[in-house]
Amino acid sequence: MKITEEMVDYVSILSRLKLPEEEKAKMTGELEQIVSYMDVLARLDTSEIEPMSHVFPVRNVFRADEVVPSYSRAELLKNAPVPDKEAFLVPKTVE
Repeated sequence: MKITEEMVDYVSILSRLKLPEEEKAKMTGELEQIVSYMDVLARLDTSEIEPMSHVFPVRNVFRADEVVPSYSRAELLKNAPVPDKEAFLVPKTVE
């Protein structure tokens, strides 16, 4: 596929980039190289390749859920600047 400067202008508008005139020719060449490489990849026979979602095997990296005792509310609130029996009291920020 031939990439034109009009295509580069269109892509730069979509991506909200302002390319100086001197960079448009360079960008046209770079985009053409990318598209030509995609053409090479499109010609590869992948009919016997199994589709995959990840390159490496996916495994659960989280620890198993365990029920453990929690801290008491009184212990959690003992360092609160303004003591309350139910929650942290903070200054009003919105009128």
